[in-house]
Amino acid sequence: MKSHERAAQIWPLLCLAAKNRQILTYSIVGDLIGVPKFALAQLLEPIQSYCLLNKLPALTALVVNKSGEPGLGFIAAKDIPLEQHKVFEYPWLEIQTPSPEALDESKNT
Repeated sequence: MKSHERAAQIWPLLCLAAKNRQILTYSIVGDLIGVPKFALAQLLEPIQSYCLLNKLPALTALVVNKSGEPGLGFIAAKDIPLEQHKVFEYPWLEIQTPSPEALDESKNT
């Protein structure tokens, strides 16, 4: 399965976490989807790119390391707590999950 296809599967998980105002660790996300935590960066990148391209709050800001910070590949925002608040306030469950193709296209723009 390609990274953008896995990203489309991760999207609903992050949307549900946002609705429940939950921050998730890389370990938790990795365990939930059956992927080693070190492999998550490439799976989260299409989501980050899609959010940036479509001017959405950075949904991937909800995935953090043990120190409570997103990984080095997170470039969508400087103020992480503020961005997480924006993610919590956004009505994610009212929008459609992007297709794998849309996620793939967003990382190439």
